[in-house]
Amino acid sequence: MPLKTTGSGEPPADQPKPARAGRRAGWRAVPGSVWALGFVSMLMDISSEMIHALLPLYMVAVLGTPVLAVGLIEGIAESTASMAKVFSGALSDRLGKRKLLAALGYGLAALTKPVFPLADTLGWLIGARFVDRIGKGIRGAPRDALVADVTPPALRGAAYGLRQTLDVVGAFTGPLLAMGLMWLTASHFQTVFWIAVIPAFLAVGVLLAFVREPRQPSAPRPRAPLSRAAMTRLGAGYWQVVGIGVLFMLARFSEAFLILRASDAGLSPMSAPLVLVLMGIAFSLSAYPAGALSDRVNRLAVLAIGLGLLLMADLVLAFVPGLAGLTLGVVLWGLHLGFTQGVFSALIADSGPAELRGTAFGVFHLLTGLALLLASIIAGALWDAWGYRGTFLCGAMFAALTLLGLAALRRRGRKPGHNAWA
Repeated sequence: MPLKTTGSGEPPADQPKPARAGRRAGWRAVPGSVWALGFVSMLMDISSEMIHALLPLYMVAVLGTPVLAVGLIEGIAESTASMAKVFSGALSDRLGKRKLLAALGYGLAALTKPVFPLADTLGWLIGARFVDRIGKGIRGAPRDALVADVTPPALRGAAYGLRQTLDVVGAFTGPLLAMGLMWLTASHFQTVFWIAVIPAFLAVGVLLAFVREPRQPSAPRPRAPLSRAAMTRLGAGYWQVVGIGVLFMLARFSEAFLILRASDAGLSPMSAPLVLVLMGIAFSLSAYPAGALSDRVNRLAVLAIGLGLLLMADLVLAFVPGLAGLTLGVVLWGLHLGFTQGVFSALIADSGPAELRGTAFGVFHLLTGLALLLASIIAGALWDAWGYRGTFLCGAMFAALTLLGLAALRRRGRKPGHNAWA
């Protein structure tokens, strides 16, 4: 029986791909530009996470910032990035220049890194974090769309998984370096922040030298990618992915709360970033296999595994005491990221038309970023009121709700004559 397709002529996300796609999928088949984008992400993440791993502790322990304020700052920073993504994604569709906007975003983030060691008040830190996240927002949607542009549909899960793996290698290398440098410098935050500037500028160099943008199709580019007509053209399948993503993000607050949970479990400020290292190892080891698996089977089934892992992580972090509970919870948290982040990107790439791909990623990141802002504020308020248990129980509740929503969507997609992603 022939495969059903989306409006872009590709198989829908909830239908298994042909067997030949699975045989061709592999890291050797992933295009060179995807590898280069992965190394760019890795270098920038080393820089960002060297700072981010220490920033919550610096704000609380050195500047005396309340935990609620940490949640608010993190939520605003990430949602700012998400709001910038929608405009940069649409602009990349309009101009047909995704690499240019990605370079602008990475360049801006690199230029803001020296502000962190120079900042001596909370206001400076908020400003630096805010501008840094604007850079992330500018680069995010064009980069994600560029991965889909250079990758055959049958390899998208593997490509996004590989880029995510390299990104996460940077995410856990950064905290590891921060820890070692804190030991070498006797916990001198500013010195560590200065060293973090170096990989940020290396990332920009790799992007400019090794990423190749494909020639854009001859079809007319959309004049108004954010118009009502364009939003309608994205299709019902795309909006269903977005709805699941928003609900999921309410369960997935900032990883800053994992660092604070480590402090509650008895780890010192120098050792607390170990949780991000452990989480990153679990994330990086699972991202590529999960993405490649989603090329062979139902992507929604892989996503459901990730949601189940998040639910278990929240319950363990809420109820299992001591370092054993912290370790197991953090590993489960990392695995859930591996089974969801790249798969969501592949779902977005599958479900929207190619000429609106940047807009599709931008809108997705905007709405999920607003959900992350709300989730981080709620998490911080619950922590201040009831401690870590209230925060992680709330996350578990939203993870369970997302699983129920995903199950309902899959049942609806199996009804005769109904395609949930059409």
